[in-house]
Amino acid sequence: MADDLDRLLDEVERRLCRLPERGAAGGHRHGVSEEEEEGAAAAKEGRSAKLLMSAGSSEEDIDDIIDEICNDSSFAKTPLKLKSNSASLTPESNSAVVQAHRKRCCPVYLGGSSSPYGIGTNISKRTCDQLRCTACDFRVSLFNDYIWDQSCDYLFFRNNMPELSKLRAKMIKKKGARAYACQCSWRSIDELTDLQTDQQLRWVCGKHAE
Repeated sequence: MADDLDRLLDEVERRLCRLPERGAAGGHRHGVSEEEEEGAAAAKEGRSAKLLMSAGSSEEDIDDIIDEICNDSSFAKTPLKLKSNSASLTPESNSAVVQAHRKRCCPVYLGGSSSPYGIGTNISKRTCDQLRCTACDFRVSLFNDYIWDQSCDYLFFRNNMPELSKLRAKMIKKKGARAYACQCSWRSIDELTDLQTDQQLRWVCGKHAE
């Protein structure tokens, strides 16, 4: 940088020394005085000097920034985080996976209180405890060792399901039986029964978790 400034100053000095000679030999061109030519030359050299100094300052600033980044311990210690291509499972996708692993009863069985709950099949004849009615969209409630009174009607279940305290008014104790009810249908079952044999019921298995 010092050498460049020295060369610039020498160039300015040489040009200023040649200006009187040009004026004496060639006279004033186009009516421009010697003082004006000297002022223009000095201004031009001043602009060149400023540009050179600005460029040198910019280079120094860039060097300082690079050194600061290289010497920054936090930058060197910070590990790069690589974005994984595999998307993490969201709660919605987890729920979908769980739903995919649920199973339905086939066929669907109803039964008394002595019949075990589980996934019903032709081999494992278990009673379904995940029943849902497709007519009223209510879950079917089960009450072991009870049957429904013969006076029960549609309005009773429509107004009282699923509040057990109100349903008890028409529940009769009977050991070994099981009372089933949604908001529009009800049954009292004593023994294992295939749901397909009762065409009036709109109950289906709502799937079991494995």
